[in-house]
Amino acid sequence: MNHQARGTFEVTLPTLSLHHGDAHSMMGRRAIDKQFHGDLQGSSQGEMLSAGTAVKGSAGYVAIEFVTGSLHGRHGSFALQHNGIMTRDVATLSCTVVPDSGTDELRGLSGTLAITIADGKHHYEFNYRIDPD
Repeated sequence: MNHQARGTFEVTLPTLSLHHGDAHSMMGRRAIDKQFHGDLQGSSQGEMLSAGTAVKGSAGYVAIEFVTGSLHGRHGSFALQHNGIMTRDVATLSCTVVPDSGTDELRGLSGTLAITIADGKHHYEFNYRIDPD
């Protein structure tokens, strides 16, 4: 059975140093710290790598974050994998649950999470299912 969770989140993205130092001035690395509200209650931590370009509004990023909390009252944790592309200010984002990463009451979790930003506030829409073992 498919479910949908909605809510908001706050995020901070502190800058981290790159493993290879200033290998390329367009590369970046950040920590991810989030607080989720709504149908998903909890927090996440992760890391992001990004690449800018010489063209304004074009960039890409990949990230992994680990979420801990409750999803419609089910407690546990899971990992999300991000792949984001910005082509001249047009964004495409894929954010997917890493297969078999769900723990405790979230074992068997799969799905995708969409992120929108409206009026300066981050919103999520999480389409998911939990399949029994």
